[in-house]
Amino acid sequence: MVMAPSLQDFLAMQQIAYDVVGHPHTGSSMESAAATHVPGDRVAKGVVLEDERGYVLAVLPSTHHVEVDALGRCLHRSLRLATEGELVPLFGDCARGAVPPVGEPYGIVTVVEEALEAQPEVYFEAGDHEHFVRLTQSEFDRLMGAAVRAHFSRRF
Repeated sequence: MVMAPSLQDFLAMQQIAYDVVGHPHTGSSMESAAATHVPGDRVAKGVVLEDERGYVLAVLPSTHHVEVDALGRCLHRSLRLATEGELVPLFGDCARGAVPPVGEPYGIVTVVEEALEAQPEVYFEAGDHEHFVRLTQSEFDRLMGAAVRAHFSRRF
């Protein structure tokens, strides 16, 4: 698989211009950044959280950790990290552990870390462990159009 079908269809529907960049099989967004020689601040990762109201997809640089309490305060929710097992049915067309940081095609509320707005281009996993989607900042901004922007993470 080069790209998760739901993601590919959504990018086409939104008329988002992008490139696909192949890389060796990796186990994390930071490893993918290293394998492609892309600064980790330019690689967006998705972290899924949940509460009684449902799921939230936090999108942040691969060099950052989610501050769950800060995100909860921004959204007025009591969030906790979702389990790996919960992600399988949510992202059924993606490889396990390769969640793309685009929630809309999966029906998930999305929140984008403001730190990503400073990057000239953004990369993210395409739904497998061997391909990145590369977008200019303006295309990433269009792609995340409906998402809330907030500061909810900190650098490792």
